[in-house]
Amino acid sequence: MKRSALFLCLLIPVVGHAQTAFDPGSLDVIVMNERKASAGKFLIKRPENVQDYDVKWYRCAWVIDPAVREIAGSVTTLFVPPADLDTLVLDLSMSLIVDSVVHDHLSVSWFHASDQLVIHLPVSVPANMADSVTVYYHGVPPDDGFGTFVQTMHNEVPVIWTLSEPYGASTWWPCKNSLTDKADSLDVFIRTPSTYKAASNGILLSEIPSGDQITCHWKHRYPIAAYLVCLAVTDYAVFTQEVVRETDTLNIVNFVYPEDSASIVPQSAVIVPMIRLFDSLFGIYPFQQEKYGQAEFSWGGGMEHQTMTFITVFQYELMAHELAHQWFGDMVTCGTWTDIWLNEGFATYLSGLCYENLDPQYWKRFREVRVKNIISQPGGSVYCTDTTSIDRIFDGRLSYAKGAMILHMLRRIMGDDSFFAGLNSYLADPDLRFGFARTANLQSHLENVYGSDLSWYFDDWYTGEGYPSYQIHWNQPGDTAIFTVNQTQSHPSVSFFELPLYLEFKNTTSDTMIRVFNTYSGQTFSLPLTFKADSLIIDPNFEIISGNNTVVAITEQLPFSRLQVIPNPASGRVHFRLDDRYANHTGTLKIINPYGLILNKLIIPPGQAIFTVDASRYAPGFYFYIFTQDGVQNVGKFILLKDGNDR
Repeated sequence: MKRSALFLCLLIPVVGHAQTAFDPGSLDVIVMNERKASAGKFLIKRPENVQDYDVKWYRCAWVIDPAVREIAGSVTTLFVPPADLDTLVLDLSMSLIVDSVVHDHLSVSWFHASDQLVIHLPVSVPANMADSVTVYYHGVPPDDGFGTFVQTMHNEVPVIWTLSEPYGASTWWPCKNSLTDKADSLDVFIRTPSTYKAASNGILLSEIPSGDQITCHWKHRYPIAAYLVCLAVTDYAVFTQEVVRETDTLNIVNFVYPEDSASIVPQSAVIVPMIRLFDSLFGIYPFQQEKYGQAEFSWGGGMEHQTMTFITVFQYELMAHELAHQWFGDMVTCGTWTDIWLNEGFATYLSGLCYENLDPQYWKRFREVRVKNIISQPGGSVYCTDTTSIDRIFDGRLSYAKGAMILHMLRRIMGDDSFFAGLNSYLADPDLRFGFARTANLQSHLENVYGSDLSWYFDDWYTGEGYPSYQIHWNQPGDTAIFTVNQTQSHPSVSFFELPLYLEFKNTTSDTMIRVFNTYSGQTFSLPLTFKADSLIIDPNFEIISGNNTVVAITEQLPFSRLQVIPNPASGRVHFRLDDRYANHTGTLKIINPYGLILNKLIIPPGQAIFTVDASRYAPGFYFYIFTQDGVQNVGKFILLKDGNDR
């Protein structure tokens, strides 16, 4: 589906496909680095009993010298309490030293313990009244080896950068560090030696020199979670791109190491059509009034800091993944880590949409790699069952690949129009937009657009585990294909997966793709074919999650004399005669209408050579029968006349 959007030009032309070739290992690298980057933050003491107040604004003024791993400065927090408040609690590592806390131009008392800063306000702040405190502090953030506040080198030049997901923000600045509140706005002032440039959130308002120092002022006027606040300082080279629209222009600002600039400029060109695509599918870039930025750092993979992604290599899928987070993860953020797929599953699927729409030759391969990864193990849910485990939260098979593919299958069930309309409704919800969401919120919006309950789907694919395996038996008598679909499940948490099933019938010169909706095991379908097929392939394009599928062509036909319909055409009752040589074996007879619906199923006991089916309730027309005996099937057709007098 394409939504209307007018885009006029690119500042930098898109280069050839050499830059966009699909790498099957891309997602593994993204997951490995995101897991590694987040691991240390789970060693940090998590905020407990998060205080109930609303952060309105942070004003952060920092002194950073990349040659020295240290931070100094102040953070002002503007807040509104829902009830009278006489103490304010901020999260701050014990590795940092608090110099003073100021309220209304006066120093106030405070207590710093257990990675929390408790500030005693001189007077109680009335409910719903805005107030502020400023914390002056300095020190060396804890060096946990996992990249919260990192000093390193590039080309013998020092660089300092931050990476806070999920709980690392409070290791380097005082904040409310939770998934319950976003600051409405942010100002960041970074003073650094004038040989360096500083990258952060929002737009760069000024760079004011003072002697051998320069102060950079970044202004951000969108709600932001604490873990998405960032800074990076080194001798960056800066280049820009533009997405020019009919009514406005989005600036893309890239901060790169000077030694890498020549190679990154052409590599980064693909970000422009990616933004165009996401604009058309999910609404204009959420932070349009400011910028999208990419800052090179030395960690591995990327981190979707709001309006300023930190990125190691300007690789196609990595750039798409981090850009996608600006919609899914930054603008709408998962409300708990059990719902991490709302961030990572979406970012993974949106990188696939870039292949589908911009480089379609890789789209099928993208799905194939994801499906094969998912079915490499029999269990596991997209719902994150253990939020204390970094490996489980950032599980590439479940949170990323399976999260992406359950979106794709849902799209196939709902249809493009309903699916994308539902996602846009989810993103536009004023209770979620620039806030936090749970999976139930997404499901509700999709159901409202689709007009039907989707609990069965989310039960199977979000909380349920495993995947289906299909066993199909098929035959083609004349110009009709008849096939029976049986299903087993890899995990007992789901008794049956209801899914659209994609089947390809083909021979050496012809092929056709059909879709049926499989609602129970043993379901039989029939359809006309204009050619004689010699093979049937289950889901050749990897549209669904399935594995270990089997197809059996029923090529051995019983002699016609073994089972006959007498007479044919018939009316009222249909008489079957079984050859006496086979009457001493149990058989099963199914009567099927032209739409594949089983109308009757009979067990034929040994010794019964003649049996009758009452067809007086059936409409005139042709019907199929499948007679199974000793593992061999006989498929036939009979005609039912209007006259019901045959007895």
